[in-house]
Amino acid sequence: MKVIPIRSALAAAPLGSATLPPPGSPLTDRRGREVHDLRISVTDRCNFRCVYCMPREVFDKDYPFLPRMDLLSFEEILRVARLFVARGVRKIRITGGEPLLRKHIERLIGMLAPLGAELTLTTNGVLLPRMAQTLKDAGLNRVTVSLDALDDALFRRMNDADYPVSQVLEGIAAAAEAGLGPIKVNMVVKRGTNDGDIEAMAHHFRGSGHILRFIEFMDVGSSNGWKMDEVLPSSEVVARIHRHFPLEPVDPNYSGEVAERWRYVDGGGEIGVISSVTQAFCSTCTRIRLSTEGKLYTCLFAQAGHDLRSLLRADADDVRLDAAIASVWQGREDRYSEIRTAHTAAARKIEMSYIGG
Repeated sequence: MKVIPIRSALAAAPLGSATLPPPGSPLTDRRGREVHDLRISVTDRCNFRCVYCMPREVFDKDYPFLPRMDLLSFEEILRVARLFVARGVRKIRITGGEPLLRKHIERLIGMLAPLGAELTLTTNGVLLPRMAQTLKDAGLNRVTVSLDALDDALFRRMNDADYPVSQVLEGIAAAAEAGLGPIKVNMVVKRGTNDGDIEAMAHHFRGSGHILRFIEFMDVGSSNGWKMDEVLPSSEVVARIHRHFPLEPVDPNYSGEVAERWRYVDGGGEIGVISSVTQAFCSTCTRIRLSTEGKLYTCLFAQAGHDLRSLLRADADDVRLDAAIASVWQGREDRYSEIRTAHTAAARKIEMSYIGG
């Protein structure tokens, strides 16, 4: 994995350096985007082998999963998160791999909760029945659950680990009972694979109080065999549902929200569509990602990360660490989805299982 070292000059960067904003001030990148969302991956392992994320033929053949000593400790994660919150981050999402596989994850939630940012977690849901209440008690605000089909045979084929739909639905129910809502349910739509379940998913979750979101199949990583003709445009997803249950558009909750919102005309709730392939939203992207081993990534489709772990483990003080963070964001000019071509899609990129969605 290619890593971009944070320039050595930062080792002596003084407080109030002319090239960096003062600590605590908002950070703006080269395209005028402020950082508001921090995604933290806590493990590169997962109990699923979803075909678009961790295909078994790649990840079950001596794949170099990270050793425990390479993972950031909870204390190291807290240090980085605290500095980001001071710089304007208002939402922290815990991801993976499957984040509920990280031992004592509730302790990290308890450490991050006092920072005051909205604290969320993305999961495949199968471990939620025994963990949802503990996570809520620790300070987690809500969860997003991945579910790519309601048809049980299809879902088992897609997760390729023989988990039934019922276990995910039990997880969603447990999260709702614990108060981890509103729950968002994410369906990655792959044309020719699970697009036949779009209407069934809409019917099932309509009126449930949960928000179903449809995500275009993306060229994240290099192992999922992405092809443009397997992308079903979100506009077609909306049209299919609208034929059964009339929809109307809804204004975004905030500037930079990635999901386009639609609500049922009869009051049955809402859905969202995430269209990073056909309707790029790079111009309003406010996300930065911290990998399991302490690298900062400024785009989901990045080919390289910026190493923070070496600073953390060299006992860098908060001034140096903050300067490194500021330098990474200020140098950001990513717009991958706006310039995607067959060539860029074929380039080697970080895997989704390593950095989270």
